[in-house]
Amino acid sequence: MTLIKLLFVFSVLIFVVRQLAKIIRQVNGEAFKQVLESQSNGSLLLMLVVGFVSILPMLIYDFSIVRFLPTHFSPWYIVRSGWVVNTFTNLLGFGGLLGASLRAHFYGKGASRKQIVYAISKVALFLISGLSLLCLAALVMIFGFGIGQTFSHYWIWLLGGASYFPAVFLFTKLNRSDFFDDLSTNQELIMATGSLLEWSSALGFFILVGYLMDLPIDFAAVIPIFVVANVAGVVSMIPGGLGSFDIFIIIGLGFIGVNRSDALVWILLYRTFYYLVPFIVGTALFVHDTGHKINTFLDGLPKILVRRFAQVLLTIFMYFSGIMMLLFATVPNVVIVNRLYIRLFPYSIFFVSHVMNIIVAFLLIGLASGIWAKTKRAFWPTVIVLIISILNTWLNEAFTWRMITLFVIILVILWLSRSVLYRDRMANSWGVLLFNGSLFIVTFIGYTLVGIAANPHTPLHFDKAYLFPSQAAWLVGFVGLVIALLVLFAVNRYLTANRPSWLYQPFDAQRVRQVIRTFGGNENSHLAFLRDKKLYFYQENGQDQVFFMFRKTADKILIMGEPVGNREKFAIAIDSFMTEADQQGYKLLFYEINEALTMRLHEIGFDFIKTGEDGLVDVTKFTLSGKRHRGERALINKFNREGYQFELLQPPFSSSLMAELKQVSDDWLDKRPEKGFSLGFFDEAYLNESPIAVMKNPEGAIVAFANLMPDGNHEVTSIDLMRSSSKAPSGVMDGILVNLYFQARDAGYHYFDLGMSPLSNVGTSRFSFTQERIVHLIYEYGYKLYSFEGLRSYKNKYVDEWEPKYIAYYRGNALVFAVLQILPIINRPQRRIRIGWLKWLIAD
Repeated sequence: MTLIKLLFVFSVLIFVVRQLAKIIRQVNGEAFKQVLESQSNGSLLLMLVVGFVSILPMLIYDFSIVRFLPTHFSPWYIVRSGWVVNTFTNLLGFGGLLGASLRAHFYGKGASRKQIVYAISKVALFLISGLSLLCLAALVMIFGFGIGQTFSHYWIWLLGGASYFPAVFLFTKLNRSDFFDDLSTNQELIMATGSLLEWSSALGFFILVGYLMDLPIDFAAVIPIFVVANVAGVVSMIPGGLGSFDIFIIIGLGFIGVNRSDALVWILLYRTFYYLVPFIVGTALFVHDTGHKINTFLDGLPKILVRRFAQVLLTIFMYFSGIMMLLFATVPNVVIVNRLYIRLFPYSIFFVSHVMNIIVAFLLIGLASGIWAKTKRAFWPTVIVLIISILNTWLNEAFTWRMITLFVIILVILWLSRSVLYRDRMANSWGVLLFNGSLFIVTFIGYTLVGIAANPHTPLHFDKAYLFPSQAAWLVGFVGLVIALLVLFAVNRYLTANRPSWLYQPFDAQRVRQVIRTFGGNENSHLAFLRDKKLYFYQENGQDQVFFMFRKTADKILIMGEPVGNREKFAIAIDSFMTEADQQGYKLLFYEINEALTMRLHEIGFDFIKTGEDGLVDVTKFTLSGKRHRGERALINKFNREGYQFELLQPPFSSSLMAELKQVSDDWLDKRPEKGFSLGFFDEAYLNESPIAVMKNPEGAIVAFANLMPDGNHEVTSIDLMRSSSKAPSGVMDGILVNLYFQARDAGYHYFDLGMSPLSNVGTSRFSFTQERIVHLIYEYGYKLYSFEGLRSYKNKYVDEWEPKYIAYYRGNALVFAVLQILPIINRPQRRIRIGWLKWLIAD
């Protein structure tokens, strides 16, 4: 039944649209325009108001129908539904068939089919009872008072019409069927009175139109004409009596001295304000009601799409108007002769003042960014700017209906967009900054060149069409351009103000340790102690459950690895972080995450791309015996013979040891900058958080070291910094790794993580996605410090399992932009924060 109702509603909508288009095509646009221009604004306003009031008596039918039905409907619902039914019936009647179908649609809830049919049928009996009484009045006027005797030959029509109401009234009283049991005399009189008021209101409005046209005729004679014409219309059963009513009216008005052209204007105005305008309002109400039902049926998706579409249209209009104003302000003599510009100009905003055009243009562009970013604080400034701009444009241009229609549509779109604007602030994205900045730079350069060319003492010369009438006029615009830059900057500051507190939380080592001790960590959790990343904690009942390591870049929150903490709370923690970030205009971007998390994120709106593979060594199976590791076995024997010693040092470390490690690190770096974020850098506070493996030469001096990265679960361990001095023997790192494998096995670990091999098997096939191949190139040329050529082959001699790693980015964002935003953070040289070491000591 729901499907049938929806099909009925759509059928009515299609029919309405087709009929309305047909009516509009039949109206001569120029003639209609001349008719409207011939009337004063006061007359048109009076016709509009009285036309709407004339429809109101029809609502009595709807209030009568619901009395026969078991369901209770609110008065406002009956008024709204009744307006739709009656305006549709007026214009598209089909002898009441459409009205009956629509009433069944609106009032059928909770009633049986029999009850609906009975209720509609009872009211339908009295729909033309008012016209019947007017027929009686017309007969009295013609034959009793001699008014309109010209129409006496229509007496049979009038007599037939006049006999309808008495016949129906007597029939309902004499018939003893169950159909009329609940139809009281009082209810019959109410419906008959409503019908009389309906037809009398239409008659009164028709006469009012003729009176406002100031026609020198006896308006009493119009009554019989109108009644006869409506009887003809009812008999013909043509929607609205189109054709038959018009013919009888034109002929009848001709008999009393109204020429044909005036009669056509009279009918046109009557149909416009009694039929067409109320019908348009009814259509809007019907679309709203239908849209509500469809929206409910489809779980709110249509409303979301409509509002989103309105927001996009509003943004386009604001950018379009801003650009049109800038063109007019910078090269006015060129655009006013450009055909395309002249055609588009009426659909934009315009200021007479040269400076105001420039300032308001950039004001619109700046606010358009906020509307596009769905920022709440952009709404009211946009409302004010648009209303002022619309009023200014209206007052400074010739009045046109097209212009008014455009501005009404813009205001409706603005109202629809309001619910889409939910974010507390806007975060500057690269795309918006690039687009807005390009608009200003291009405008500034172009305007400056025009100003230079206007100076007769410069070698640069343009065609005179591009120049301003004087340097003074150009200078005023240049000042406006400078002001516009300040305005654009101020709007951006306003939209991006009040950054959330979680972006500025100081590092709290104790909270990090507590989460890892309580719930365990992962292969990246130890990187938190680098203090080069911000932390977002998810809490329940005041207790930290999960934390994320991240860094902000433009409008992205770049998260390093998987969340750390209570795995049962990962889903809700991610949702909480996404919600808070989205409220502030930020989008989450996950870097180097495992396949399980990637798939979970994909289900909630993220796309992904593989960025490499993580190498895991199964230390429970590691051995130096056999062919696979014969090279490492020989290397370890060589170190033992030559007196090199492996040691695992436990924190805290002395300052002398740190100085020795730093010397090794500096020797290895050879003045190259260190990276961070996904890799560690030499920082004393960071190194004091875990054991350090060292290799000493026969003299006891450290020649290489690596700091451990425990996962907190006693499942996987790893290393971060791998540094060796120039005095270290070849293969010293292999010596450290082999010893760490045995140490990890003895400590009860299962895996040793050798870290990621970036872009392993990514974008290398000719069947790879284009974006994957582009990302491969970006990574290949984006890394400056470390070369990954041969990295996988080096790790392969140890690795037992390769675990894929991914980047997950919010769906709809450009992957290339996301990768380009990741690279600066990964490759950013790290500055040693000496104050941080002092803070760490104080905090601990």
